[in-house]
Amino acid sequence: MENISIRPARPSELAAVATLRWEWLVENGSGDLGEPGDFVRHFVTWAEENAGSHRCMVLVRGGRLIGAALDGARELGLERVTVHSGTRAIPAYVRSGFQESPRLLQAQVTRAASV
Repeated sequence: MENISIRPARPSELAAVATLRWEWLVENGSGDLGEPGDFVRHFVTWAEENAGSHRCMVLVRGGRLIGAALDGARELGLERVTVHSGTRAIPAYVRSGFQESPRLLQAQVTRAASV
């Protein structure tokens, strides 16, 4: 089974969700959608203004949302983003620019449950 999470979209992810929606509409032959940037701005504004009555849910499995999280970290001026990943998700993180670091260490302080 894949490691998938379904949750409400975070405000910082709405532009990425809007871009995915734009691409889906284009791929499925929707008519004149205007400019992509205008579509994304309108989508984000609408989602923020209607958060009380509409909830955007996302299925998180890497890729574009990883990029959106990194963009948010850059906007906040963060030095780094660290993830604890399952082995199947590592390629998605590597494609998004994550690298191993010999300076990040960990200590196991609890015993793993017996199988």
